[in-house]
Amino acid sequence: MVNGRERMLTALDRRQPDRVPVWIHAINEVAILNIARLLRPEVPEPKAVNLMSQEEMFALLDLLFVIHEDLEIDGFTALPLSELAAVENLDDVHFRDQWGTVWARSPHGMAYVVECPLREPGDLDSYRRPAVGPAEMFMVQLARERFGQEKAICFLMRGTFVRSWRLRGMQALLVDMIDRPGFVHRLAEMVTAYNLELCERLVEAGADVLIVEDDIAGNDRTLMSPRHFEEFIAPYNQRCLNFAQQHGLRVVRHSDGNLWPVLDRLLDMGYDGLNPLEPQAGMHLKRVKDFCGDRICLLGNIDCGDLLCSGREEEVEAAVIQAIEDAAPGGGYVLCSSNSIHPGVKPENFLAMVRAARAHGLYPEEA
Repeated sequence: MVNGRERMLTALDRRQPDRVPVWIHAINEVAILNIARLLRPEVPEPKAVNLMSQEEMFALLDLLFVIHEDLEIDGFTALPLSELAAVENLDDVHFRDQWGTVWARSPHGMAYVVECPLREPGDLDSYRRPAVGPAEMFMVQLARERFGQEKAICFLMRGTFVRSWRLRGMQALLVDMIDRPGFVHRLAEMVTAYNLELCERLVEAGADVLIVEDDIAGNDRTLMSPRHFEEFIAPYNQRCLNFAQQHGLRVVRHSDGNLWPVLDRLLDMGYDGLNPLEPQAGMHLKRVKDFCGDRICLLGNIDCGDLLCSGREEEVEAAVIQAIEDAAPGGGYVLCSSNSIHPGVKPENFLAMVRAARAHGLYPEEA
């Protein structure tokens, strides 16, 4: 009998498993609790993860494991431990991460950057990046202990652009690409050195899939020109991609938005998967499948901006059926939402998505 790990890896190899795999690429702590309440009677009230005690954090992680077990989710996504625990709380709203970036918590679940450490390009001269310790793989190790080889263990790593702009500020970094290209390359080199060390730890921890999370686009177009993408982003992420694949990991490229301006380049880089394929951004699943489904596995596309938040359960089921019809034939499709499972997602609709995938995602048995 095929298990979740085998199912995910088969799809990422663009082959046809027994049924369409289901995956959660990212989920917020509030969403974890909302979904868990439908599965377990005793669930605590929501709290930002970096305000939790160690005991509360372990309880939350256990609920996330329960969701994956009870709903037979095929892959589990782990984060670096530092993103959960290595923060300095400045007040009830603001915190500083290990890179020196200051964030503000939002009542809607997603924190946002309010202050970056590299206010001037010259600040990079004295800046020292964090070290990569073995504890970064703590969540990977816990997931492997819990699931064994039953589920694909994925690890989410921030890519070159996201890591760089969080240090410099997005607008400033985009201007720097024009006015200070040497600075942008120096910053990317530092970020890439960190990410390669992270990849080494990931290989040692025995994960299955690296997710390069590097959002480069809005709903209409990429945030930078294709030329700047080619110069400042692609070569650095390519080094991590090559290292991971050389050590047996599949690599999924995550970016929100309209990726059509650079999609050919992303395909040439050799990623195994592409996620999350936002329909609002023109990443219509059938069009993408027809264009490149023979070159890359597609993961996502179930609308979490509108449908999973305010749609009816029968509408969710219809969207799942359509996605399977559009992208599953021949293999190479993993069903998940078009971005994270955030606090606005109705937990009933999330369950409807998973159950519809189970009901309609079986491949015909080969003769």
